[in-house]
Amino acid sequence: MRGTSVTSRIGVIFVTGLVFVALTGSAALAAQGNTNGAAGQMPAFYEGELFTVNMFEVPAAEGSLIDNNPSINTIYASNDLDDEQDFVPVIDAIQGEGFNPLWQQVLIVFNDGFAPHQFTSEAEVLAAAAGANPEITLVETDEVYRCSVVGPN
Repeated sequence: MRGTSVTSRIGVIFVTGLVFVALTGSAALAAQGNTNGAAGQMPAFYEGELFTVNMFEVPAAEGSLIDNNPSINTIYASNDLDDEQDFVPVIDAIQGEGFNPLWQQVLIVFNDGFAPHQFTSEAEVLAAAAGANPEITLVETDEVYRCSVVGPN
């Protein structure tokens, strides 16, 4: 009987140790910000409504994804999408409305004399970039992201 009790205790300790390692390992991965899952989620505006998007940067490949994809979408951002954002990015499509899972990053740069602020739609962004004295300059990048709209925020 005593041998069975010791074996049971060792088994419980072993299983408890495995559970502990599994839980702390998962927490460590989440803390590192694995962008292939929920850590790649961020808010984004589309036509005045806040959505949650999940994205990761597509590695540069031979040939340009931008040049070879006529229906690529645009995501307007205040900073490189790999960095913390000053403002919530703006997207130009959602599922059912011209959506393509590939998005070209376009940076919003406020011109001198204009106070930085949040845009909530592509129409606002494009209007601010137009005219003789535009509020912003749009800087197209060669960065492409795979983005999915997860749902309303």
